[in-house]
Amino acid sequence: MSDTVKHPAPIYGERPLLEQEPPTVWPQGEPAKEEILPIASRLHINPHYQGRGVTVAFLDSGFYAHPDLMQPRCRIRRYYDLINDQYGLELISTPDNSMWHGMMTSTVAAGNGFLSDGKFKSLAPEMDVVLVKVGHLSRVKHDDIVRGIRWVIARKDELGIRVLNISAGGDYEASYLVDPICQAAEDAVRAGITVVCAVGNAAHGRHRVIAPASTPAVITVGGLDDRGDPRLGRMGTYWSCFGPTIDGLQKPEVMAPAIWVVAPILPGTPTAQEAELLALLEKTPDDQLGRVLAAHPGIIRELDSVKDDEPYLIRQLIGSKVKDQKVISGSYKHVDGTSFAAPIVTSIVGQMLEANPRLTPWEVKRILVDTARRLPSVAVERQGWGVVQPAAAITEAERRR
Repeated sequence: MSDTVKHPAPIYGERPLLEQEPPTVWPQGEPAKEEILPIASRLHINPHYQGRGVTVAFLDSGFYAHPDLMQPRCRIRRYYDLINDQYGLELISTPDNSMWHGMMTSTVAAGNGFLSDGKFKSLAPEMDVVLVKVGHLSRVKHDDIVRGIRWVIARKDELGIRVLNISAGGDYEASYLVDPICQAAEDAVRAGITVVCAVGNAAHGRHRVIAPASTPAVITVGGLDDRGDPRLGRMGTYWSCFGPTIDGLQKPEVMAPAIWVVAPILPGTPTAQEAELLALLEKTPDDQLGRVLAAHPGIIRELDSVKDDEPYLIRQLIGSKVKDQKVISGSYKHVDGTSFAAPIVTSIVGQMLEANPRLTPWEVKRILVDTARRLPSVAVERQGWGVVQPAAAITEAERRR
């Protein structure tokens, strides 16, 4: 992966998949987690469509068979480890460090919120998924992304794949006329697959758009920063890359929320243990805080050292840890990055295809572009045609039946 397509900081101390984001600066402070609306409320979706009958493929560095995809029915149609040429869900049933990013992208798009009784479900919680591992924890190679796209094209009809989500980028910048990732992505679109790509996250003054996001035919998604509630009226861009590309093309085409996005925590990890303890402590009466901490030693060492202090001091440290780790519950947290804006658009595409299965990839893209709304305070080159409008896009998809 290139150093310009970056993802959020690692969730439990592993090396970052790509370079970390620059810190987000809030002039009036960060929003409280209670003030952050679900994506469905922030984008005003049509709740009738759930992605039924639609299958989306994901290329990523690793995946986990998360309950939000497995219960009450298994919606993972196929898992393929391209790196080691292995198939089977048993390969992703035990968590390991390489799984966090793909687990998050796939559940942001298609998770049903099983571990939250549906509270944190995606916009298309009935979509089926095909998961293709094309890299390792620290890197996805250019040629392996190409191989992954070709694998998806070859099995499009067998698995019923209509959409491909790629929240990763190649190793270098090149014209789409010669770049093998771009050529493969163009072939996928010609084969009838709608391809959705993260534009990447800019840092250190760099904002180049590289493959596959630089491919003309794909839907490239930039990041919207709506502070978790668009009603506040403080809408801007996330740390997104933007064009023109090396070929002079405008990218991204559209934006979707790229911050304060809910995603599951990889079970069985230190982060999961910390989140579970923090969630428990938030519900614990003041006079029981020391007892609970004493019963869970070694999970959060900073809290171990204050277990005998006054409750208000313990509460302050608990609040600080919850804020720093963006913990929502013992199973979910907030994440950020265009890696998660792209799956939101992928879920909208799933809704559109349920509403009108006859839509072609270029019709899907045109509808999303035509119904998007530009932000008046943001330069056009940073936002493309603007923020996606799911309800309007679905209405237009229905009209074309």
